[in-house]
Amino acid sequence: MTVDRSAPPEASEQPDEDWPRRGGPVLGAVAGAIPLGLGLATLWYARGLGFGRLGNPGPGLWPSIVAVLLVLAGAVIAARARVARDTEAFTRSTAAVVIGAASLAVYTYLFELVGFEIPTLLLLALWLRFLGGESWRVTAAVSVLATAGAYALFITGLGVPLPHLIGD
Repeated sequence: MTVDRSAPPEASEQPDEDWPRRGGPVLGAVAGAIPLGLGLATLWYARGLGFGRLGNPGPGLWPSIVAVLLVLAGAVIAARARVARDTEAFTRSTAAVVIGAASLAVYTYLFELVGFEIPTLLLLALWLRFLGGESWRVTAAVSVLATAGAYALFITGLGVPLPHLIGD
């Protein structure tokens, strides 16, 4: 019997000891290079924001701390890639992670360009309908209610100066 290794075993089947498929050292190195690269890029952009001091942190402090953690994690993953036995191959589920990350990048761009409401609504709709498999009814209801709730909390309630379309 041939086992489809791109999908989990059925309940009636005995799990294969090679499922999920092993990724090997190259995919392990790629998995380490991604956070390493993201961390270095974040450090590059955060350097111009200013770090400030611990008593008076600047806007670049927290992004830099997270970036250093990403660089360290990526370096450890990449260094262990050659000897690691627990790496998994990229599967169809990997595409959902890439789409989710890319959609966050587009969201941050649109957020500054057109404001808070439309990008938030679109991001939630994408994630719920296409990544989460929800019905259109649930997608519409949750997207609208969550966007309205975030607007009410951050912009109206807390007075956070987010760019937004709806008048003050």
